[in-house]
Amino acid sequence: MKATLTEENYLKALFHVVDSEGKVTINELSKFLSVKMPSVNNMMKKFAEKKWVIYETYKPLKVTEKGRREAALVVRKHRLTEMFLVKKMNFGWENVHEIAEQLEHVHSKIFFDKMDEILDFPKFDPHGEPIPDKDGNIISQDLQKLSNCKVGESVIFASVTLSDDAFLNYLTERNLLLNSKIKIVKIEDFDQSITIELLGKTEILSKKASDKILVKH
Repeated sequence: MKATLTEENYLKALFHVVDSEGKVTINELSKFLSVKMPSVNNMMKKFAEKKWVIYETYKPLKVTEKGRREAALVVRKHRLTEMFLVKKMNFGWENVHEIAEQLEHVHSKIFFDKMDEILDFPKFDPHGEPIPDKDGNIISQDLQKLSNCKVGESVIFASVTLSDDAFLNYLTERNLLLNSKIKIVKIEDFDQSITIELLGKTEILSKKASDKILVKH
């Protein structure tokens, strides 16, 4: 039986919040989804019946391999849709999330496989996040937060993390786009805001912004 819309939203949340060991607490999931803990608890009991998670009272949830794959396939639909909207329909990267939120619940594997083919099997979405393949496998990336870089370092803007439209607009207005080369010029002791050099100009980014920008060397 196909996952319901609500179940898919929970699966996607699990994908984003599990730790490196595939574990997450009910409280963490509740906060991420802005859903009350009893509701999350009830849903996770259903997930346990489907063998998507291992559920034990008073212990963190453990996402099973089956659950990880189901979650990755929901994320695949979302990220492929975002890429299609940007590459084939000329949407800005700040305008695709809400549309993808709706289309990710279409239950047609062939539809998304065809979308993947039309896009020539992209590895990353418009925000630099990896797109799971049709088996739910995902590329691992060695990225770090811009806020963790040191003065004098030069890095490449590789991805943004779970960003809202306002933040993407903020980046676009500053010409901070994927694959931009960034040099860290100064870090303020007081608030950890960062002065960067980009395209021959300097910009000052808040700690909040630089926490959400992922870079590579």
